[in-house]
Amino acid sequence: MIKMFMGEYHQKLDEKGRLIIPAKIRYELGDNFIITRGLDGCLFIYKKETWDKIINSYQTLPNVKEARNFMRFFLSGATPQNFDKQGRINISAPLIKHASLSKEVVIIGVGDRLEIWSNDNWNKFTEENEDKFSELADSLFSQNLN
Repeated sequence: MIKMFMGEYHQKLDEKGRLIIPAKIRYELGDNFIITRGLDGCLFIYKKETWDKIINSYQTLPNVKEARNFMRFFLSGATPQNFDKQGRINISAPLIKHASLSKEVVIIGVGDRLEIWSNDNWNKFTEENEDKFSELADSLFSQNLN
């Protein structure tokens, strides 16, 4: 059975940068995971096993400026994490700034990773893209819908 992250969870970030991760996600995520800068103004969280596969694939990239720049962006914010006794993670100040996180955050499951969004940015993303999702699904999956 393929396990994947999915769902949308609304949580609160405290003044110390701690975020409670829902129990269902904690179970799926396991004890060791990585949080890093994500794309589109959010944070990514990967299970350690998935992270290791990503790093192995990055090591095969050519030593060109675009690859180096992406690696700098992606890896410089990467932090190994585990849960405290209350099921919280501690998000560093640079990552909070990157994702414009404030008190209200949204955690979403996106297959092999979790994403953490500011509530405002998540609402903006969904509002701006809602009308495009049907067309996007058609273009991405039309060949497989027979």
